[in-house]
Amino acid sequence: MLTYPQIDPVAVSIGTFKIHWYGLMYVIGIAGAWWLGRWKADHGLAPATREQVEDLVFYCAIGVVAGGRLGYTLFYNLPLFSHDPFAILRIWEGGMSFHGGLLGVFLAMWWYGRKIGTGFLRLSDFIGPLVPLGLFTGRIGNFINGELWGKPTDVPWAMAFPGAGPEPRHPSMLYEAALEGVALFLLLHWFSLKPRPVGAVSALFMLGYGTFRFAVEFVRLPDAHIGYLAFGWLTMGHILTLPMILVGLFWLAYAYRRQPVAA
Repeated sequence: MLTYPQIDPVAVSIGTFKIHWYGLMYVIGIAGAWWLGRWKADHGLAPATREQVEDLVFYCAIGVVAGGRLGYTLFYNLPLFSHDPFAILRIWEGGMSFHGGLLGVFLAMWWYGRKIGTGFLRLSDFIGPLVPLGLFTGRIGNFINGELWGKPTDVPWAMAFPGAGPEPRHPSMLYEAALEGVALFLLLHWFSLKPRPVGAVSALFMLGYGTFRFAVEFVRLPDAHIGYLAFGWLTMGHILTLPMILVGLFWLAYAYRRQPVAA
C-alpha cells in the first residue's frame, strides 16, 4: 500500500485570503489550453485567428466553470443547493460535474461560432484535443482534496484516504488523470495529425472520454448521498457517460460516411 501524501488543500494563504489547489488546478488547465490553442493558431492549425482562439478559450472557460458547477448541483447535489443556494459559488470546496462543464463548453462554442461565422463542428474539433489538459489538472485537484476515491482493494498502489477509513482504496482520481488526461490527450493529438472528416475529432473525444470514464466508474465509489442506482454497480457517472459513448460512435460513423475533410 502506498502512503497518501496529505497536501494542504490551501496553496496560498494571506490573512483571510486563500487560494485553494483545486481552483488553481483549473486555472493551470485553462492556461495550458490557452497556450496550446495560441500555438496552433500561430502555426495555421486552427480554424480561427490567434485573437479569436484566445476569446474562444476564455468563453469556454466560463462555460466549464458555470456549467460544471450547475451540472454538479443538478446531477449530484440538488438538496444542497435547495438548502444553501450560495453553495454553488464555493467552487474551492469541490463539486464540479464534467458533463455539466461539457454542456457549458458546447454552448460557448455554439455562441462564439455564430459570432465569428465558423461552424460549430470545426470549433469543437479544435477545442476537443485541448480539453484533456484541464481534465488532467482537475483530477489532480481531486487527488489533493482527497475526494472521489475508489473501492477497497489490495493492489500494491492502493492508498488510505483521509475520511475514507483505514482501508486501502483505488486512487480512482489518478486513474482518471491518466486516462482522461494523458491517454485522451495523446489519442486525440495523434488522430488529428492528419486531415479528418469534419466532426471526427469531436466524435473521438466523446467516445474516448466516455469509454475511459465508464471503465473507471467500476472502481470509483459513487457519491455517498446518491449511492448505486441499480444492479449494485450502476452509478450516476455510468448513466451520464453511456450516452457519450453512443453519440460518439454514431457521430464518428456519420462523419466518415459524409466524408467532408477538415481544412
